[in-house]
Amino acid sequence: MKNIKRLATAMCIMTFMFSIAGCNMIEKTPEAIANSTVAVVNGEKITRGDLDKNPYTMQLLSQAKQQYGEDYEKNEEAVNTIKSQKEQILEDMITNKIIEQKAKELKLLPDEKKLKTDMNNQIAQIKKQQFGNSTEQFDAALKAQGFTEDSFKSMYLSQLREQQMQQKVSDSITKNIKITDKQIEDYYKANQDKYTELPNKMHLAHILVKTKAEAEKVKTRLDKGEDFSKVAKEVSQDTATKNKGGDLGTIKYDDSQYDAQFMAGAKALKGGEISDPVQSSFGYHIIKCIDKVKYPVKPLSKVKDEIKKQLESDQKSKLVSQKLQQWKNAASITKKEKNIM
Repeated sequence: MKNIKRLATAMCIMTFMFSIAGCNMIEKTPEAIANSTVAVVNGEKITRGDLDKNPYTMQLLSQAKQQYGEDYEKNEEAVNTIKSQKEQILEDMITNKIIEQKAKELKLLPDEKKLKTDMNNQIAQIKKQQFGNSTEQFDAALKAQGFTEDSFKSMYLSQLREQQMQQKVSDSITKNIKITDKQIEDYYKANQDKYTELPNKMHLAHILVKTKAEAEKVKTRLDKGEDFSKVAKEVSQDTATKNKGGDLGTIKYDDSQYDAQFMAGAKALKGGEISDPVQSSFGYHIIKCIDKVKYPVKPLSKVKDEIKKQLESDQKSKLVSQKLQQWKNAASITKKEKNIM
């Protein structure tokens, strides 16, 4: 009797173990992976398949194969990079899902018939302009990127739908924005450097150090008459300019490559003047303005429309960003990061 009970117990355990193994096997099939949930937004699922079919994910994985090889999944650095970027892509998909839900609620979904017409017209233009209407070349280019014509059209239609939906929602949010003449005039007065006949420019040199105390010591040495170039070669931590005495060459006022705080400090200087310590994201600078060329400012009448468009764009971006954050804060969002990879 005891042996029968032991056998029955063993059979139960084996059955349980096989059921677990079976579940694990099911979870590991491509279909089950694709159907696994990576996020739920107000009750609507985003699956692993949705995430993996996202064009940005496909581009990410293509780049990973080029950089790390076909077996990139065995490379820890590659896996960590992909996971981090897929998390950001998922975050964008969550935002897009919220926009889609709001578009449905506000009856702002694009017309599907028009979408397909737009898609076919745009793809026809791509084939004509980039492939000389050669179907063979077009198909070869799609294949190289892992697409068939049908899968490419599906992806393209999805992106077009998303773009038009976002535009409709954005237009709805920002429809009451109005820019006044006073706002235009105030912006013009505060940003005249942007509206000169030619971009203003300045010939600069700088000395970069880590701390404000170090920068103050540098300024003291310069105030006592030491040569700027000599001090820069001794102490500057900018390896690209150190051996040139800190010389940065001629920089236009509208050059976006430079830190905004650095540029503000440089613009405030007169020709031949040396700044007090200026903090940027790189450390502390002592800036020397070797020379400066400033051009006449265009009259307001010539740039009024341009400024109006800029202010409209800025206000729209701000308002849409605020509204999206408001919707996101109010949404019920659950993320399942373990299913991302």
